[in-house]
Amino acid sequence: MALKQVQPPSRPAAQRSRTGLKQRLRNYFALHFHVLTTTLAQLGRSLSGNLMTTMVIGIALALPATLHVFLNKVDNLGASWQESAQVSLFLKVKLPAQALGGLTTELNSWPEIGSLEYISPEQALEEFKQTSGLGDALAFLDQNPLPGVMLVSPALAFQTPAAVETLRQRLSQLPEVDLAQLDLEWLQRLHGLIRLAERAVLLLGGLLALAVLFVIGNTIRLAIQSRHDEIEVIKLIGGSDAFVRRPFLYNGMWFGLFGGLLAWLLVNVLLVNLDQPVRQLAELYGSDFSLGLVDTKTTLLLLVLGPLFGLLGAWLATGRHLRAIEPS
Repeated sequence: MALKQVQPPSRPAAQRSRTGLKQRLRNYFALHFHVLTTTLAQLGRSLSGNLMTTMVIGIALALPATLHVFLNKVDNLGASWQESAQVSLFLKVKLPAQALGGLTTELNSWPEIGSLEYISPEQALEEFKQTSGLGDALAFLDQNPLPGVMLVSPALAFQTPAAVETLRQRLSQLPEVDLAQLDLEWLQRLHGLIRLAERAVLLLGGLLALAVLFVIGNTIRLAIQSRHDEIEVIKLIGGSDAFVRRPFLYNGMWFGLFGGLLAWLLVNVLLVNLDQPVRQLAELYGSDFSLGLVDTKTTLLLLVLGPLFGLLGAWLATGRHLRAIEPS
């Protein structure tokens, strides 16, 4: 009697498809990891020339990054000054106590006002004696010429320049007020200069980004020319342009990443060296302003934009020069 051959149970098509997809993904990432480590090792073998390229990229990225950090810190300082803006109300001379009490009660009921501080004429005169150095001369005055002053601090929701100016105009119309003064014009000019400087930094950053692209593109072009014969052989045995392009793209990414790290280091070195003089200057104006180190946002920008510029520069260079290399 003939024996029937038992066929092994076949795997479902969906399972075979999943297994094949996993294998392809595993091979894909293994190939990219191999190229990633190989290109890094190749950069280390010619360290001197690659270090010069990295330094050029780092300096080009550090210049706009330094200006960006400075402008951000000055802008934050201006914002803190703006939040502490006060409206000084110079009251009528010899304002009766009853009128002063009524004014205080009314202002406390305004939602635009966060806090009030009253400086009496006597307190103002005493402070003026201490700060002006004219204490002996002021002793001969028959009466105090200084009025009472009410310092009005806007509420948090009304601390924009437009809202504070509206509040000042409203306060100036009160009958007990002789003059309502708000000194924000210099701060508005400062913000205008900062906006102009930010636009200049963007333009400078764009020009230096083009310089980074050209530097990386030229470096990749020289690498392609040095491996001209190798590329011809790879194409001759069926290697695709994507296969040939891959190591050059990773080279560009490494250049950009190391350039971004170097730029981050250079900016921090500049900030550390300038921090002490800036602190001393700020103390003369009664401020605790300091530069500190590079903020997280700028750090991420450098570490992201550097590799992106590297990839883009390498892509442009390989796309142009690899097409010109064909096996003869």
